[in-house]
Amino acid sequence: MTSFDSSPTLTAWRALLAVAVVFVMLATTGWTAVRQQRSDEPREIALVSWAQGRIAGHALPDIASPPYRLAHFFATLTAGQQTALADTYPLLVGNMNGAPVTLRYRANRQALKEARVIEQRRMHDTRLSPGGRHEALRRMERFRSMLAKDRQILAFDPSGKGHAAEVFGDLDRASRVSVVVPGVDTNLLTLERSGRAFSAPVGMAHALYAAERAARPGTRTAVIAWADYTSPAGIGVDAALGRLARAGAVRLNALVDVLPGTSRISLFCHSYGSVLCGVAAQGLPSRVTDIAVAGSPGMRVERAEQLDTGARVWATRDRDDWIQDVPYLAFGGIGHGADPVDPEFGARIMSARGAIGHSGYFEPGTESLSNFAAIGVGAYESVSCASGDGACHSGISGERNT
Repeated sequence: MTSFDSSPTLTAWRALLAVAVVFVMLATTGWTAVRQQRSDEPREIALVSWAQGRIAGHALPDIASPPYRLAHFFATLTAGQQTALADTYPLLVGNMNGAPVTLRYRANRQALKEARVIEQRRMHDTRLSPGGRHEALRRMERFRSMLAKDRQILAFDPSGKGHAAEVFGDLDRASRVSVVVPGVDTNLLTLERSGRAFSAPVGMAHALYAAERAARPGTRTAVIAWADYTSPAGIGVDAALGRLARAGAVRLNALVDVLPGTSRISLFCHSYGSVLCGVAAQGLPSRVTDIAVAGSPGMRVERAEQLDTGARVWATRDRDDWIQDVPYLAFGGIGHGADPVDPEFGARIMSARGAIGHSGYFEPGTESLSNFAAIGVGAYESVSCASGDGACHSGISGERNT
């Protein structure tokens, strides 16, 4: 681990290196932000219909209403009326913060069925290139997988490369909720993988849920695989900037603000996901007790205290993770600030023993996953510190009341 050096000479050299890296990215990957996306026609049609819709003689609320107002609206409806809305407007209700969780699951199952039919048609559309028809096949297979029995899809949007979120456990009854925030190249087709399963959002969340249940079987826990934001495509310009992190932070805060009950919440943020969590930190509610980052390129601050959050901040990095070679600085909007595993940053530094490389932090049997599980269930005394001397436990006396 490299110690922080703030000398002007070193900072200047790092700035020059960052600029050089960006020019290389531009030359080799292009501006990823302007890539064409597919039409969002089904959602646009649903939005127009919702704006004109009525139920029980009353107009439907503005889709952009604050979540607490939407929650109040659904609370005034009968179960039958709620179901009717979910079945009529699945793409909207399934992604509506404020709608009951189980209603969102129902709506997203319907939306997935409809999206699967669309992709089945596209598979045989001769106007598409062979590559386009193959992508339609892959999307259709993904949607079929997501429709498997008992899967709880909390968010689903098939437009563009797509967004989704999946829940493991009983979100309504959980006393502890963990949210896994993944990094670059997160979309519907990378939501889960058959090979290297624990490097994909669903595999990460599934592994964490199992580890939490093993750590404290009596704790009611739920884990969310949160792939519900537009992430950078590869290690290009977008990955070096904060624009997508800022947009994603708005979506993450909107989710966390309306999670049901009074559960305590922990965020587990990997790679570019840690940039997003750093941006979101200031707006998080007090029930978010912990933010843990792994393989982080920075959190867009120089010190943990600048995150302006009451949550504990944890950081870990494997010794073989290539992310340690990025320039940890911010210059002209490029870069994400200081290294979170630098002691001067002020995070609680955990062991990542057993995690091989940048994508191995959620692999079963690793100390990184065991540490995440301990944090998720509030068993802080079980966290293995990177220094081996218990320094990351400093100031923690049991579970914090929130």
